[in-house]
Amino acid sequence: MTKNFIEELRWRGMLHDAMPGTEEYLMEQMRAAYVGFDPTADSLHIGNLVPIMLLAHYQRTGHKPFALVGGATGMIGDPSGKSAERNLLDEKTLRRNQEAIKSQLSRFLDFESDASNAAVLVNNYDWMKEFSFLEFIRDVGKHITVNYMMAKDSVKNRLSSESSEGMSFTEFTYQLVQGYDFLHLYRGHNCTLQMGGSDQWGNITTGTELIRRVAGGKGYALTCPLITKSDGSKFGKSEGGNVWLDAKRTSPYKFYQYWLNTSDEDAEKYIKIFTFLTEEEIKTLVAKHKEAPHERILQKRLADEVTVIVHSQEDLDNAIKASNILFGKSTSADLKELDEATFLDVFDGVPQAEVAKDKITDGLDIIGALAEHTGFLKSNGEARRALKENSISVNREKITDTYSISEQDLINNQFVLLQRGKKNYFVIRAV
Repeated sequence: MTKNFIEELRWRGMLHDAMPGTEEYLMEQMRAAYVGFDPTADSLHIGNLVPIMLLAHYQRTGHKPFALVGGATGMIGDPSGKSAERNLLDEKTLRRNQEAIKSQLSRFLDFESDASNAAVLVNNYDWMKEFSFLEFIRDVGKHITVNYMMAKDSVKNRLSSESSEGMSFTEFTYQLVQGYDFLHLYRGHNCTLQMGGSDQWGNITTGTELIRRVAGGKGYALTCPLITKSDGSKFGKSEGGNVWLDAKRTSPYKFYQYWLNTSDEDAEKYIKIFTFLTEEEIKTLVAKHKEAPHERILQKRLADEVTVIVHSQEDLDNAIKASNILFGKSTSADLKELDEATFLDVFDGVPQAEVAKDKITDGLDIIGALAEHTGFLKSNGEARRALKENSISVNREKITDTYSISEQDLINNQFVLLQRGKKNYFVIRAV
């Protein structure tokens, strides 16, 4: 007996729309469903986490998830929510991206077990590449009218937009290709449900229409809300662009910080959507948070949970350690445990100056390090006054005017952190 997947989505705020009868249909027995992922990059980003969580909850409630990598559709470009056509990718790039995406999905989905509801990864390029144009318009195109296609919001919005140059035939056919994916999976894998974001409703229902007209069967559609931030800014974006799931593109530290910095309102919403915590656990956390919002209990738990799922416990521990460098009581030893990438992330935007390494090896007097060689402080006089006030630290440790920076102070053999007061930082880079 499967658990109630729809009810799970409801309390988590992850259900936008579903075809009538979907809930009852899923409660009868194990069903197969799929979600499509765009393979135009070698990493997914946190904007993809909602459809990923849809599949994860689907599998956890006893159903069989299919993750479809859109190798064919990625070559076309989905017009939904877009104002311009995208660049097209070659097959080699798409295959590389597919493998990277599967690795990331494996953090959420069980692909490897012999369970009847083990997840399956498919690529629509595998069945579309042999299709000739004539075969496609004969076997698929003739079943869907232009009137039907023109009525879709993704098409109407694009054609009526003043900023748009219209829509190419390539993009116009996107919904037919996605619709055929659903028909293909219905025939080959008895996949009867397609899920996606609310902007995908038109494309998904084209698939259910094809299943009805071509195969005489019934397909179901389910969508989740598009995630927004309470301040109106776009979810999933930071100052540096997308927040990626790949640690090379977005470090675990920056990933952790993104979730830690969410507003109270967003944290209460996100902890339901992006974690596997139970309803009771979340209610308890929300109540505790409201009693002491300054402690940011929700944000901390949210950041902890998502960082461990996407990366690892070790990455979370390192991210917390790195966060404490700036905001907690850290020591010189803590600083020296940071790898170069994390150190640069933590002190991103902090002013830097390069100093010849041999000067540090020979011993760099602190007055020169603060003023002449770096410009951190304006003059030797200001440096002496700051030292007299006991406000200067080297690698988080207070020092006096007799201190000399040496090779032992180097972090990762190249950095020294200067600090005046609590929040005024400067980085020396030995070259």
